[in-house]
Amino acid sequence: MLFPTSLVGSYCQPDWLIDRAKLAGQFPPRTRAKELWRIPAEFLRQAQDDATRIAILEQEEAGLDIITDGEIRRESYSNRFATALSGLDLDNHGTVLTRSGKPVPVPRIVSKISRMNPVEVEDMKFLRAHTDRLIKVTLPGPFTMSQQAVNEYYPSLAAAAMDYAEAVKEEIADLFAAGADVVQLDEPWLQARPEAAEEYGLDAINAALQGAAGKTAVHICFGYAAMTKDRPEGYSFLPQMKNCTCNQISIETAQSNLDTSVLEELRGKDIILGVLDLGDQTVETPELVAARIRRALPHVDADKIIVAPDCGLKYLPRAVAFGKMKAMADGAAIVRAELG
Repeated sequence: MLFPTSLVGSYCQPDWLIDRAKLAGQFPPRTRAKELWRIPAEFLRQAQDDATRIAILEQEEAGLDIITDGEIRRESYSNRFATALSGLDLDNHGTVLTRSGKPVPVPRIVSKISRMNPVEVEDMKFLRAHTDRLIKVTLPGPFTMSQQAVNEYYPSLAAAAMDYAEAVKEEIADLFAAGADVVQLDEPWLQARPEAAEEYGLDAINAALQGAAGKTAVHICFGYAAMTKDRPEGYSFLPQMKNCTCNQISIETAQSNLDTSVLEELRGKDIILGVLDLGDQTVETPELVAARIRRALPHVDADKIIVAPDCGLKYLPRAVAFGKMKAMADGAAIVRAELG
C-alpha cells in the first residue's frame, strides 16, 4: 500500500495518568522523573497498561497502519531506556545544556555502560498482543544518549557512544526476536550537535544497527515544538544519513516548511515524512496533509514514503492529537487515491 501511516513514536498521555502541567513545565527528563505520575506506585503498571490500550485503539480508530504503544509508560522518549543501563550514577546528577541553551540534570557516566536486562521487550509484547497491524518500537539512539550524560569515565564521548551502541544493538536483537516489525532509533541530537555527529554519530548508529533482523528507522528532528520554538529552515545533518545502514529516515517538513529537495540526497531510503505541524494546535485538513505529501513526491519515490507527524504527539491536548492523527490518515488516503 502506498503512503502507510504511523506515529513517530509518542502519543499524548491521559491527564489522569501523568501530570501534564508538570510535564510541559520542564524539558524532557534525562534522569528519572517519577513525580510526574499521578497513580500510586502499586497501581502504576495497571494504569499504564490501560492507557496503552487506549493509545493503540485510538491509532487504529484514526486509521493508522503502523502502530506504536504511544510511549505511554515513558517520562520522556529517552530516559526509560537510558536510565536502565549500568555504568550511570542516577542519584548525583550532572548537567548539560539543551539545544535551547537551558541546563538540565543528566546521569553521570562513572563506569562501563552496558545493558543488564531487556528494557522495552515486555512493552513491545503487550503492543503485539493488542493489535494485528504492523508495529514499531522506538529506542533512544546511542549518539543522543551520549549527549545526554556527563562523561566521567571514558577517554571520550565517542568511546561512550560505542558502548551505548552495543546496549542498543542487544535491545534491537531482542525486540525483533520477540516480534517487532520496525525498530526506530530517536536521534534528535544529530541535528543539535552536527560537529560531533560528523565525528562519531553515524559510526555509533551503524554499530547499533549492525546485524538487525528487521526494518530499522532513525528519527531526526528539531526538537518538540512545545519546547523549541525557533526552527531552522533546514537540517544541519541530513545528507550524511545516506551512509546510515537504516532502512527508513524520519524527518519533519511541516513545522520548518522544509525544502524537500534535500530528500534527493537520500534516494533509496524509505522516508518517514513528517506532515503535521505540532507547533500549531489547529487540526490540519486532510487536503493540507495531502499537499504536504505532494511536496515530497518530486524527490522521493511514492512507494518509499511513510506518512507521520513531524515529531511526537506527547505534548498536545488529546482531542488535538487525535484530530491531527485522523487528518493525517485521511490526507494520505487522498494522495493514495490520486496515484491509483
